[in-house]
Amino acid sequence: MPYFITDRELMRLLYNLFILLYWVAAHCASVKSRKARLWVNGRKNILRQLSLQSFSNENVIWVHCASLGEFEQGRPLIEYLKQKQSSCKILLTFFSPSGFEIQKNYPQADYICYLPNDTPSNARRFIEIVQPKYIFFIKYDFWYNYIREAYRQHIPFYSVSCIFSHEQFYFAWHGAWFRKQLRQISCFFTQDQFSVELLRQYRIPQAVVFGDTRFDRVAKLVSDAKPIAVFADMKRQENMIVAGSTWTNDEKLLARLIKEHSFRLILAPHEVHEAHIEEIERCFEGCSMIRYSQLCPNTSVENIQLIIIDTIGILNSLYRYGDIAYVGGGFGKGIHNILEAATYGKPIVFGTNYKKFKEAKDLIGLSAAFSVANYVELDLVITQLFADKDNLQSIGMRAKQYVSQHTGACEQIYNFVFIS
Repeated sequence: MPYFITDRELMRLLYNLFILLYWVAAHCASVKSRKARLWVNGRKNILRQLSLQSFSNENVIWVHCASLGEFEQGRPLIEYLKQKQSSCKILLTFFSPSGFEIQKNYPQADYICYLPNDTPSNARRFIEIVQPKYIFFIKYDFWYNYIREAYRQHIPFYSVSCIFSHEQFYFAWHGAWFRKQLRQISCFFTQDQFSVELLRQYRIPQAVVFGDTRFDRVAKLVSDAKPIAVFADMKRQENMIVAGSTWTNDEKLLARLIKEHSFRLILAPHEVHEAHIEEIERCFEGCSMIRYSQLCPNTSVENIQLIIIDTIGILNSLYRYGDIAYVGGGFGKGIHNILEAATYGKPIVFGTNYKKFKEAKDLIGLSAAFSVANYVELDLVITQLFADKDNLQSIGMRAKQYVSQHTGACEQIYNFVFIS
């Protein structure tokens, strides 16, 4: 009898071929690209190294994050799991070096490594070694062979804080073969009702709205944040803007704004290497400014218009000191985290590339955030906000309430998986 390959088998073969070609391309790119080199070298001998660990008889919970952004969503869940299941061992995997290299020493995880390439043999061997009791993949990352192997071994597999749209390839004609694999996921914990309805439309009924775990994270940041005296002194003066995760296009607009209006600004750029800090100083030439690293305990900031944050790790404590928050990235690939500003109760301003971010659309709908396309719009929004301080505080309160109303995702996930 002749054997005819099915469409699904053909797509699976093509998928596995693509994974192989991606691996080859990464090796070639690693000659010149540091990121590709980290990606390749980080995956060498992973399975052998994991096999030397003692996973047997452990209560292993596997959490996978594609990169740093997904880690920020996975982090509150990890910490909640460790709080509730003190005996569990957390295995944390990353796809991208930008996540692994920054969080490879994250203390709440017991094992941290790159995710081995998604081949059938890697998926089978990885799960055999690790023997996870539960699997949580954060947001967008769906790997065909890992889903298939977890389903084959009857391991509960959950997608956390996921969000779907018609534009994703799973819902196109050529994604039908992958949709069948998505049906093997135990449950999707989505950010919104639209995602649930879209999945059900394609016969994937196992979905429930639990929201975004990042809300739990930012709410905790506020309670944990420590005051920084120099910024408290600066806050006593009026018309303070805190700008976070800015890029060059953002900084040019902000430079013109504070030069024309003498507003005060704390600027925390996305990149803090020396060349970019010097570029910022040239951009703001004519303003009284100082770098954060140059501040001393007795430094007076009374006459300083701009403080440039030339270090990392303090942005989530800075938004409290502004009257208005400006979040960068909206004139590039997309805005950065706006929830940190919202949880402090600040009106939020950003550029036009925000459509992929539900919280941005929600806050705009509440008139708690504002998108600007150019300097004229930025100038109008900021000056109007500063002109009516009562309205400014009311807007900020709406942002804060939005965050408080959306916390609790981690508790809901935990109850669904471990109690119900």
